[in-house]
Amino acid sequence: MRNKENIDLRAIWHPDLSRRRGPKYLQIIAAMAEDIASGDLPAGARLPPHRVLAWQLGLSPNTTSRAYAEGVKRALLRGEVGRGTFVRVPSSRPTGGEAGDLRRQGHGPVDLSRNLPLAGLAEPHVRRVLDEIARGPGLSAMLDDQTDADLSRHAGAAARWLALCGLEAAPEEIIATNGAQHGLFCTLMALCRPGDLLLVEALSYAPLRGIADRLGLKLRAVAMDAEGLCPASLEETCCGTSPKALYLTPTLQTPTAATLSYERRRAIARIARRHDLILIEDDVFGPLKPDRPVAIAVLAPERTIYVTSLSKCVAPGLRVGYLRAPGKLGPALRHAVNLSIWMTPPVTSEIAARLILDGTAAHLIAAQRHAAARRQRLARRVLSDFDYASDPHGLHIWLPLSAGWRADTFRLAAEGCGVLVAEAQRFAAHPADGPESVRLCLSHEPSETRLHDGLAAIATLLRPPPLTDPMLV
Repeated sequence: MRNKENIDLRAIWHPDLSRRRGPKYLQIIAAMAEDIASGDLPAGARLPPHRVLAWQLGLSPNTTSRAYAEGVKRALLRGEVGRGTFVRVPSSRPTGGEAGDLRRQGHGPVDLSRNLPLAGLAEPHVRRVLDEIARGPGLSAMLDDQTDADLSRHAGAAARWLALCGLEAAPEEIIATNGAQHGLFCTLMALCRPGDLLLVEALSYAPLRGIADRLGLKLRAVAMDAEGLCPASLEETCCGTSPKALYLTPTLQTPTAATLSYERRRAIARIARRHDLILIEDDVFGPLKPDRPVAIAVLAPERTIYVTSLSKCVAPGLRVGYLRAPGKLGPALRHAVNLSIWMTPPVTSEIAARLILDGTAAHLIAAQRHAAARRQRLARRVLSDFDYASDPHGLHIWLPLSAGWRADTFRLAAEGCGVLVAEAQRFAAHPADGPESVRLCLSHEPSETRLHDGLAAIATLLRPPPLTDPMLV
């Protein structure tokens, strides 16, 4: 029997726990969830007997048995008497314009255009919380209208999330939103009037142009370099105009992947005070970067609205976000939330609160960091011949194109090869000013094999210079 198991060891799952922390059985569960989400452990795959896995990892069989039992509890695994333990096959989903269409398909074009976290890591945890809510006594109240007093527990969870982001906040400084984009929309609606000037990074969050247009705001770009927004350019722009606010993403900036240094953050805070400028700090990617500098909201709390959400670290579909704002701005922001959606959905807020308060959210942040680092290493291997900007814990890379390529024609050429990318013009405050670069997102595709193939296709496109411009006839 032992010989048979030794032969099987060549083909069975062997998780790497060397960089993980916490109880060993939870380390195994975390590795299992990541490999299921990435496709390395496909649905229906048979896992090694728990005694064999214990022998491989140098652990006691009790530890691996506990891990397998937890995997069944979290709906990652299923056990069959006499046959073994298998990766659970997801239940069938409706198709044809229903919920099934929202899933990441894992077929068709390789999608490197969407900046979302690795899917699947949160599913077993959300499934557990949903079961707890369904079986608990409070569901009826969550389906009814709620007041701030009713949701005081959610404010405590929001404060805990902000603490994970490096901020302390009192309950009166926290406003719940339906995700970070909703928080940004409410912030601009509350603070700005039609015709006001909003400063933005020269390359910025793509939907911002549409939001500003709807609200009648004028946009002006502040120059950037390889380190992010340039304080000298901000100072010069403020001296020549009367801007209302500056919107920026100082950590793992999209699309450039830059993170502002502490010195630049402090300079921006000084300039904002000098010119009475409100700062809107979008930090949705901040929790992914463990060594990030302190938030600008810490350096200039009296004039910074800090925007965060669970979308890039836990689950985009929860649509739960938080604003941290100076107390004097709180009433206007709450009014904007009430005007736009009346109240944030209590059920999803409760799911988020439970994940935060029981430590699951912090665990998922660590899992996303680990997955992002792994995929960044994959990108380095495939794109080793090319210069690009990235961060070891970021979800995307910023790829300047070689001479002869335009970003729009490269996007079309990549699409012709079955790969979707995002061109620079999409992020430019003024599209004509976009550089000849593209953003490649590494975490939307469930399968690392597909990610590798997509990046390999990009590398093949980059090697020979384009002979003709596909936009010319």
